[in-house]
Amino acid sequence: MSQGTTLKDKVAVVLGGSGGIGAAAAYQFAAEGARVVVVYRNDKAGADVVVASLPGSGHLAATATVEDTPTLEALAALVAETFGRADILVNSAGFTKPVPAGDLDALDDAFIDKMFQVNWRGQFAAIRAFRKLLEASGAGLVVNVSSIAALNGVGSNIAYAAVKAGMDTLTKSLARALAPDIRVMSVSPGVVDTDFVPGRGAEQLARIAPTIPLKRVATPDDVGRAIVACATHLTYSTGSLIVVDGGRAL
Repeated sequence: MSQGTTLKDKVAVVLGGSGGIGAAAAYQFAAEGARVVVVYRNDKAGADVVVASLPGSGHLAATATVEDTPTLEALAALVAETFGRADILVNSAGFTKPVPAGDLDALDDAFIDKMFQVNWRGQFAAIRAFRKLLEASGAGLVVNVSSIAALNGVGSNIAYAAVKAGMDTLTKSLARALAPDIRVMSVSPGVVDTDFVPGRGAEQLARIAPTIPLKRVATPDDVGRAIVACATHLTYSTGSLIVVDGGRAL
């Protein structure tokens, strides 16, 4: 039985790598033999902790701000200079905040623009910045972290759901445009036990868990395993949306 594709000597760049899902993916890429670039926005100390925890050697913490394209271009140049290659790009950076669906006034223009910049435009800009390196790999992979909010329109706010739907379209469009040298996948979590959604703590997660068919919320490792599987086992898939929600969207 096949054990999957080895990631030994591959380089995985994880945007949002100091956060819950990103850090879990970084650890699992490293466990599969990859060298990992943990990309952070402000939390250098957190990124350094993640790097120190990774199995293997040759890992790196680096900074970039996804809505600031020159920082992404500088990141790609740093990766090229340091490693000479990039094989995997994970777009797990982003932000949100809870806004009731009926509160249209709270979704003002500035907030909507920021949601688009950080949760869509930045991911596209990262792919654009790393395109040449990923093409040179010969087996490049982009994994976009989306959300089941894109599928059912229910999430932290309407703008977030719409932007994630745009992310899924981006995945499909670029999967076609960048084939065969680069595959593009989306991993769509449901509710995950992280601090990504401000104000959603253990008590709220405990109320949500019984409403999920598998009766628990996801851990970051659940989502990280799906991200890494895109590189190790789902090697004939591109443009696919991998739902990791315990059946919540059913």
